[in-house]
Amino acid sequence: MAKVTKKQKEAQAKIENGKTYSVAEASALIKEVASENFDASVDLAIRLNVDPRKANQMVRGVVTLPHGTGKDVKVLALVTPDKEEEAKQAGADYVGLDEYLDKIKAGWTDVDVIITMPSVMGKLGPLGRILGPRGLMPNPKTGTVTMDVAKAVTEVKAGKIDFKVDKTGIVHAGIGKASFDADKIAGNARELLTTLVKLKPTTSKGVYIKSIHISSTMSPGIEIDTKRFTEQ
Repeated sequence: MAKVTKKQKEAQAKIENGKTYSVAEASALIKEVASENFDASVDLAIRLNVDPRKANQMVRGVVTLPHGTGKDVKVLALVTPDKEEEAKQAGADYVGLDEYLDKIKAGWTDVDVIITMPSVMGKLGPLGRILGPRGLMPNPKTGTVTMDVAKAVTEVKAGKIDFKVDKTGIVHAGIGKASFDADKIAGNARELLTTLVKLKPTTSKGVYIKSIHISSTMSPGIEIDTKRFTEQ
C-alpha cells in the first residue's frame, strides 16, 4: 500500500467526512487541497444512472468551457491543400495530410485533437486501431469532422472538449487548472453539468446523476451535492 504523505493527510483533513458541497464550495476547497508542486489539472467525475452497453443510454457530447481548460491543446488539422491556410490562421499546430497520415502510421500521436474534413475520413479509417484507443479519431458528433475547419480549430483552442460515459457509467472530464480562480472552476463545472443534464436519455429512469466528485491530479476527491450543482 502506498504511504500517505504529510501533505495528503493535511488535504484530507480539510474535507469533512460525509459532507457534500455545493459547486462553489467544492471549487474553493479544491484549491486548498491541491498540494502538487505543479499546476495540477482539476477534474470532474460524474456517475450517471445509465447502462452504456445500451445504445439508447449512451451519453456523449461536447461543451465549450467558458474559462477554457488551461491547457495548451495541440491540434492537428488533416485537410486538403485548399483548407491549409484556413487551418493555420485559426491556430492549428500541425497542418497537412498525407505526410501526417504516414507519421501516424509510424506511431506518431503527439496531439490532443485531430480535426478533418468529410472527404478525408476515408483515409483515416485504416488508422482506427491507432487513433481509436487514444481518443483521437475525428467524429462528426463532436464537431471534429467538418468543412468549417477554422471554426472547429478555434473552438477547440478556446476550451471545447468532448466527453463520453465510460463502461462503468462515469463521465470523466478535465475542467481547468488548480491555478484558476475558484469562480472559474465553478463556472466550468456548471457548464459541463448543465450540458450533461440536457443529454439525459429518455430511457434513463429515476435519479440521473448519482454522484459528482471533483479532484486535482493527486488530491482527494470532494463530493458535490447533486441536488445543488447549479447553485450560484
